[in-house]
Amino acid sequence: MFFDSDLLMSALRALTPILLAALGGALCERAGVFNIGLEGMMLMGCFTAVTTSWFTGSPWLGVLAAALAAAAYSLILAVGAVTLRGDAVVLGIAMNLLAVGLTGFLLRTIFGVQGTFDDPSLAGLPLVGGFSPLAYLAWAAVGVTALLLSRHVWGLRLRGVGEAPEAAATLGVSPTRYKYAAVLVSGVLCGLAGAQLALGNVTLFSENMTAGRGWIAVVAVMLGRALPLGVLLAALLFGLAEAAGFRLQGLGMPQQATDAAPYVVTLVALFLSTAQHRRRTARTRMTTRTTGVTP
Repeated sequence: MFFDSDLLMSALRALTPILLAALGGALCERAGVFNIGLEGMMLMGCFTAVTTSWFTGSPWLGVLAAALAAAAYSLILAVGAVTLRGDAVVLGIAMNLLAVGLTGFLLRTIFGVQGTFDDPSLAGLPLVGGFSPLAYLAWAAVGVTALLLSRHVWGLRLRGVGEAPEAAATLGVSPTRYKYAAVLVSGVLCGLAGAQLALGNVTLFSENMTAGRGWIAVVAVMLGRALPLGVLLAALLFGLAEAAGFRLQGLGMPQQATDAAPYVVTLVALFLSTAQHRRRTARTRMTTRTTGVTP
């Protein structure tokens, strides 16, 4: 059978990096910062996790270093978009491009290789029930984030900062502080996503190994309306697409076609989401014109 437990297991492993990064993007979205630099943060996490794990022999130190490095890298967006009020989209694209060039340069400088670093002595994350501990952390983070945004005072203030920063400021809430916190947490989650990709899903580093997963995470935020459960469902959709691509490759389909599967699903999902949003907007306008009342 094409759909079986092995495919589901593969999909759950594939969704973990996307889910972690998308949760970080959702927090930024709720704080009013459009973060499309998830790809670059993930890539920095991948490289730092592999480098630290190789030098220390500890994958857990690699995970910690990846989270810290990606958080530090996220300060580019925080300072540029929040403090200096620059364009977050331009900054995010620049961060993604910088990460590709910087990690490629460091790969040749530190390891003396080009393309891929794959060493048998590189320690990967242990598996528990077929998954790394970071996979369980990602699933738990969905519930924690949902509770945080809906019940905890910090999450409610974060939402307030994103929806009405001026009103939040009049109540004594610092929009700058909450926006910085959201971007930094996003960096930590992207670092964990990179560590999962480089030490959990595989045990190596290759140039640009995120291969668009950060962009898929951005789409997951959009499709999920920055809601934790919606983000989880969107990430699961992309995880299934990636796992199905590997399965089809094993059945003899060309690698180029199967590698494109997650991105085809991304484009289709974006098209359907945009069409649905336009229909909803049209219905709202029609109702307003007819009744004079905004739903």
